[in-house]
Amino acid sequence: MSLGETDPSAISGGATAMAAPVSPMAAQVTFDRRELDRIFGLYGRMVASGEWRDYAIDFLKDRAVFSVFRRSAEVPIYRIEKNPKLARKQGAYSVVSATGLILRRGHELDRVLRVLDKGPSLVAV
Repeated sequence: MSLGETDPSAISGGATAMAAPVSPMAAQVTFDRRELDRIFGLYGRMVASGEWRDYAIDFLKDRAVFSVFRRSAEVPIYRIEKNPKLARKQGAYSVVSATGLILRRGHELDRVLRVLDKGPSLVAV
């Protein structure tokens, strides 16, 4: 070894512990295929009705967020969040409005998304 280089085992007190490398993707929370199918089904209906225009998906360490925009230059009007830490307590899924108000929270994504899914409306003639 040259001057200025040190043996890594000498720094840690002689014991070397090899940790398995953690991939950055393993540390993120994501939506699975079934969840994305349900979210994009709702998104497609709302785009067809002209209420929504754009979306963004963020995969963070502690939660996954699907944000919905009326216009792409604005703040999201709704956020659909998946937070596995709350799965045993209040439910992993929640719908949050633009003001930060939690509209609905629960254990099942379909039930949580019902707050946004107005369904077909009947028109009286």
